Amino acid sequence: MIGQEHIFTNGQELAETLAKDVAKRLEDAISERGTASIAVSGGSTPKRFFQELSKHQLDWKNISVTLVDERFVPPESDRSNHKLVADNLLQNAAAHAYFVPLYQFFATPEDAATLATVKTEAICDPFDVVILGMGTDGHTASFFPGGDNLEEALDLDEDRAVLPMAAETAGEERLTFNLSALHDARFLVLHIEGAAKKETLDKAKSDLDEEEMPIRAVLNRADSQVNIYWAP
Repeated sequence: MIGQEHIFTNGQELAETLAKDVAKRLEDAISERGTASIAVSGGSTPKRFFQELSKHQLDWKNISVTLVDERFVPPESDRSNHKLVADNLLQNAAAHAYFVPLYQFFATPEDAATLATVKTEAICDPFDVVILGMGTDGHTASFFPGGDNLEEALDLDEDRAVLPMAAETAGEERLTFNLSALHDARFLVLHIEGAAKKETLDKAKSDLDEEEMPIRAVLNRADSQVNIYWAP
């Protein structure tokens, strides 16, 4: 279900406000339960948000950070979301956070997904914060149209898990949390920028085919409200 829609004049204003809102949620989680967890997305869009969040003075040593999804590439690769997070979020005050990668040093994505499921089990039931992105094809996380494990990934009756995913438009094989691990986050955000992605989101709201545009499955099935943060 769609929650509040926050519209900003530019990406910097969005990044600063989203960082402040996320920091408050993490601070509240630590106050209530002693720890907090956040799953973030890759791509170019969240860089400014990561940099702003990294400056907030939180009890980072009790915050677990992981990725919504990851390419099956080693962390030193420029295509790695791990590297993106390390270079932009795990800096400044946030350098003390506990990072849980999805990529594991195995020969196959299937084996890596199995170990990543075990390593993230303690922090995703539910996550305190999940920040999703979206492509102009309507994919989110690594829920790609035509993905080989898409039906399983979108099934809320599946156990919380990290799955392998391959799709013609995905480039490398991927690792991704399934929707059952993401949909009930205490603070669930879709962070998008640009007119093209706003157009994609508007289309996703009005049509019904979830396999054509998997973001619809999140909007339709999530137990938590999906809070939209958008800037042109």
